[in-house]
Amino acid sequence: MRIRARVRRLNARTAWFDRLTMSGFDGLTKSGFNGLTMSGFNGLTMSGLDRLTMRAHPEPFDSPLTLSRSKGERLAQGRLVEGCARRVVCVPLLVAFIAASGSCGGTNLFRQYEYEEEVYLSLDGTATVYVNSSLAALNALRGTSFDAGPNARVDTAAVRRYYSSAGTRVTRVSPFRRNNRRYVHVQLDVDDIRKLGEAAPFAWSVYRFQRDGNVFVYRQSIDGAAARDVGHVGWNGREPVAFRLHLPSKIRDHNTRAVEGRGNILTWEQPLSERLRGVPLMLEARMDPQSILYRTLWLFGVTFLAVASAFGAIIWWVMRRGDEMSVT
Repeated sequence: MRIRARVRRLNARTAWFDRLTMSGFDGLTKSGFNGLTMSGFNGLTMSGLDRLTMRAHPEPFDSPLTLSRSKGERLAQGRLVEGCARRVVCVPLLVAFIAASGSCGGTNLFRQYEYEEEVYLSLDGTATVYVNSSLAALNALRGTSFDAGPNARVDTAAVRRYYSSAGTRVTRVSPFRRNNRRYVHVQLDVDDIRKLGEAAPFAWSVYRFQRDGNVFVYRQSIDGAAARDVGHVGWNGREPVAFRLHLPSKIRDHNTRAVEGRGNILTWEQPLSERLRGVPLMLEARMDPQSILYRTLWLFGVTFLAVASAFGAIIWWVMRRGDEMSVT
């Protein structure tokens, strides 16, 4: 009974850790670790697992003490050893994946911005724009007068009116809270990225998007801010501001070092203190005139036709061989 109670306590202590490591690791292996072949695990020798097993089972499996236990006790102890062995493998891989994700492209996986603009650009000039900003940053940078108090209720209708214009349509306004400050997430559709600077929230930028020979060129110059005094809102002087650009085709050239994930996302960062002073920031990128989606569909279609042709040739060859054998 004492052994059974001890096993239950050990299983209870480690149950939450098993769920954390195994659920996170299973999702990671399906997405980010497909290229990690079984050869990568050759360094994990059986001697290491044997030492782990012997520490959990100090007595041999066929010893009189082990054989005297009930079947349930032996199964529970076996599951405990198996869970320990899995954690030895999963925890280092999970930590390595988080570290790699954080350093990928020079951007931090958990980096938080006081003000952030994200532009999802299409080759026809239309775009979807996301703005994530604290109300204090909006007041200081764009000269708005939203109530930025930590206990104030966000006036989403006023935010929607501020971002609405002739060339933009606000589709979503979501308030949230972080670092004891009120934030808003705004999503809007843009008819023409070249005219986005005509809207008040984006009037500090001049947008250019045109074709130049065999490439499309995107340029955005960001100048002065409102620099409104918002008092003490909890800023420590290290808050970053970001402008992120999601491009629809392969990037040929750009003027930033922050290239993320899939390779068609560019990020320009600037300290909030510099943005408040109106330090100019230039965004530039050159891209192919053919979208990645179109190219992917074209390759998929060619692959499908090749497979169908090969399959048809095999059927024709089998049927011909059958006819020849029936004649002979």
